[in-house]
Amino acid sequence: MYQPDGVKTSPDFPIPDRMTAWVLGDPDQLMLREKPVLVPARAEVLVRIDAVAICATDLEIIHSGSPASILGGLPFNKNFTPGHEYMGTVAALGPDVDEFAIGERISVEIHAGCGQCKRCRQGMYTSCLNYGKPEKGHRANGFTTDGGFAEYAVNHINTLARVPDTMSDAEATLVVTAGTSMYGLTELGGLVAGESVVVIGPGPIGLLAVAVAKALGASPVILTGTRNKRLAIGQELGADRVININDEDAVEVVRQLTGGIGADYVVECAGTEATINQAIHMTNRGGKICLAAFPHHPVTMDLAHLVKNNIYAYGIRGEGRSATRRAMALMAEKRFDATRIHTHTFPLADLPTALRYARERVEDAIKVVVTNRRVVSIANAAAE
Repeated sequence: MYQPDGVKTSPDFPIPDRMTAWVLGDPDQLMLREKPVLVPARAEVLVRIDAVAICATDLEIIHSGSPASILGGLPFNKNFTPGHEYMGTVAALGPDVDEFAIGERISVEIHAGCGQCKRCRQGMYTSCLNYGKPEKGHRANGFTTDGGFAEYAVNHINTLARVPDTMSDAEATLVVTAGTSMYGLTELGGLVAGESVVVIGPGPIGLLAVAVAKALGASPVILTGTRNKRLAIGQELGADRVININDEDAVEVVRQLTGGIGADYVVECAGTEATINQAIHMTNRGGKICLAAFPHHPVTMDLAHLVKNNIYAYGIRGEGRSATRRAMALMAEKRFDATRIHTHTFPLADLPTALRYARERVEDAIKVVVTNRRVVSIANAAAE
């Protein structure tokens, strides 16, 4: 049985020496394999993974490898386990860890920076200058180190946020998505209550960007997209106005709604050349554009308009500056219902089906969650 030196465990949470994990082989090839359960080091805990949400970036990694980087290259055939939006239960404590207790439910951030570079000292650990160098202390679970499509994972205590008893496992997996929107709007964008926000693209990040913006007092909050069902969810999450760009000119409508000057903030979550240029032309002078999507191809944009109007554009990659904890606080207080974007649930053993639903948007899937029912059943049996 699992009992490494210096690691605190509990008989209430028995841990095997080996675990089941999904491993990436060739592109689009996932295999169920056994791996040794990792050992938490100083300032780390072992997390029993209870649920994982599938992100569009997971689909990209499984298909093309990027933006994951394992051992300095693409992650294929390196015994790599993807998945990064997970929550679970603290199962073991690394040496001298007393900030958390075994049995606590937690949600995790993806990134643990090296803690010593310029960006990490600024709280911008998603931009760690030692990104991809585990020997320097950097970890990005599901990107540069093993992720959550498994029974257990190791996480740094700085990445953990406690999950309240009132929150379901599935909802807790959505905290990272909400935290990414929070990071873009507040920590990097400096959003002030009463300022106008446009969100382009009603995907998971876009929909929760609407929810976060509204919860923080933005007004008006406008959502654009092409799918009426998703736009309707955006209204439920707080959008004051939705625009189907197949039916209306989004730039013109935004200008009408903002007194002719354009929006203070635009969160671009579609990543196409057309929508990036829409963002540029619907932002007011001195306004800000948060680029939250990964374009698949080089983009030609109206850079002259951006420069002449002092428009600030910045990219985000995940969460930062503990924005996830603030998003958790809003969700715990029921300031918005993140579960509106959770559409499907599958057991972890059926991960390929879950990925297909997410990739092909089967039944208009938005956020698909996989649950580790086998682990939960083992824990429940041990408690009886």
